Amino acid sequence: MLALRLTRGSHPAVQLRRLLVALASAGTGFLLLCTLGYAMGHPDSPAASALRLGWCATPLAATVYFAMAVARTDPATRPRPGLSAIGLGPSRLMAISATTTALACTLGSMLALLFFLHLRGDLTGMPFDGAAAEFLASEQPLPLPAALTLLALVPVTASVAVALALRPRDLRPASEKGPARSYGRFGVQGRPHSRETFGAYGRFGAQLRAGGRSGGPEPEPAEQPAQDEQLAATNDTASATAPGDHPDPSRPAAPREAPRGLPWGIAVLAAGLAVEAYASRAKDGGGLSLPGGLADGPASVLAGWVLTAIGLALAGPGLTHLCGRLLQSVGPGALRLLAGRVLMEEATRIGRPLGVVCAVASGGFAMTALYDADAPAFGPLTTLGLFLVTGCTVATLLTAALEAKHARADTTAALLRLGAPATMLRSAAALRAGALLALFLPLTLFVAELAALPLAGR
Repeated sequence: MLALRLTRGSHPAVQLRRLLVALASAGTGFLLLCTLGYAMGHPDSPAASALRLGWCATPLAATVYFAMAVARTDPATRPRPGLSAIGLGPSRLMAISATTTALACTLGSMLALLFFLHLRGDLTGMPFDGAAAEFLASEQPLPLPAALTLLALVPVTASVAVALALRPRDLRPASEKGPARSYGRFGVQGRPHSRETFGAYGRFGAQLRAGGRSGGPEPEPAEQPAQDEQLAATNDTASATAPGDHPDPSRPAAPREAPRGLPWGIAVLAAGLAVEAYASRAKDGGGLSLPGGLADGPASVLAGWVLTAIGLALAGPGLTHLCGRLLQSVGPGALRLLAGRVLMEEATRIGRPLGVVCAVASGGFAMTALYDADAPAFGPLTTLGLFLVTGCTVATLLTAALEAKHARADTTAALLRLGAPATMLRSAAALRAGALLALFLPLTLFVAELAALPLAGR
């Protein structure tokens, strides 16, 4: 009920993002139901039905990835001071976010089921003069348990992924995780916490320490200020060393380390390209039918494409961080310095969706290069799948960019108060976009050309 109330009372922009998640879930659910209809209409070809179901994994992954990005930017489930006092701790907020995602995906699945039943003619008669009867098996009764199982894939997978992504984590360094620095009744190295419990420790801590616990006499009023000062000094020392407290705002933040996934991403990308090159030399490999009948080739090409996409996603944050560092090289001015520092700070948040977009773009470019003009046009299901994957990945990138903008809102406000012109901030944003485009566009074209080579001569 709380998740439903938070969903109803959200900002219109947040509601729009949730509606997009519901639409993506509806499209993926409709593809799954169409796979079921094809399997019902062609019981003698289970391999083709299994292949169609396997191709639905790509829209499913794109939808879940988009749902995770929307859940991270949801302001209703963002931890804020005071929420733990009313029972809304990090675990409860994580559960609410997962429930909200499940509600949006379930709404989309129900829309997919209604549209599927409408096309089959189970609701109001056969539409479009029965053009969809071939792949929907309208002459056979629909197995409701199988349909509901397929429709439950998107809500269950998305909610579990959101719960795993937003689960509470212990952000302390490894050197501070031990029995000597536990968070039980005692704080760091056995010292009491400086946190007050309904004011008892703050107002009456000196009296309890002096004689309240042992039943001795209360201290004299003349001794009270000295003991209060000693207690305050002890609390300040404990709070300064406690790793769970907020850092001092007067001190500059420690520089963020560079993402460590760049070597792994390059290695996985090279492995994917090597698998594709080996597949191009295979003469008797298993057949692979791409959606829409684009090309046929060895099944190992699919493994190479998957490795290539994973490599680009892993290398995206490191490449973004490297792009920001290159912007600040060779005597940077204020504009280049600001743009480069923002790229380095937001490398993990922006780089991962950008790498996924590059992987999808390279795959789409390779499929376009393999398309033969004499071949039949793309079918409606292939077009829907391509639209879903492309739209979800681009929407995830835009959502991550919006999240990064909100994360540095305080820095932007501080720059404006210091007198920085708004045109400078817009120029820095344009410079960041141009630098990323100059780095990732040639990389995408290069990977796309290498990915199309194995099937070019077939």
